[in-house]
Amino acid sequence: MLQLRDLPTPEILQKFVQRYPEADVTAISSFLMLLRVATDLSLALDACLSKHGLLQGRWWVLILLMREDNLTSTPSVLAEKLGVSRATMTGLLDGLEQGGLVKRVFSQADRRSVQVQLSAVGQSKLDTVMPDYYARVRLCMQQLPQQQHAELQKILGVIVQGMPAWDAQAGSLTIKQEL
Repeated sequence: MLQLRDLPTPEILQKFVQRYPEADVTAISSFLMLLRVATDLSLALDACLSKHGLLQGRWWVLILLMREDNLTSTPSVLAEKLGVSRATMTGLLDGLEQGGLVKRVFSQADRRSVQVQLSAVGQSKLDTVMPDYYARVRLCMQQLPQQQHAELQKILGVIVQGMPAWDAQAGSLTIKQEL
């Protein structure tokens, strides 16, 4: 993952506005800061999880399984919830199964049908990781007053609503509308 460690100043961004008048310096500054924070948080999470012998993808699978009442789901549902391809999910599950963190349960009626279940070892791993994770989240967010947590979530929700702007078709629609 690439990181932009040197965020541009408003003065530097003004130079871009001279060449690209449609650029909004405030929006660009906010976007780049958000991208920087998201990248830093993802890297920090990776570092935390690696101390426990996990990668993010595998950790998220364990979390998704733990959320289920019977600690079980199908690979396709897990892939959809995680936003990865079925092939990627197969790789994640292979690694988790090799580590004894999950087990594949094949249907007696149809051997092609498989469920994935969080194992006792997987639950134990989460029981070790989660207190560390929660402590780090608490420390990371402690400078933000409680009432601002809801405001932050609301602001991030508004940004999520703007995500279709990154859809390739949305960009071409905007260009066509301007013509």
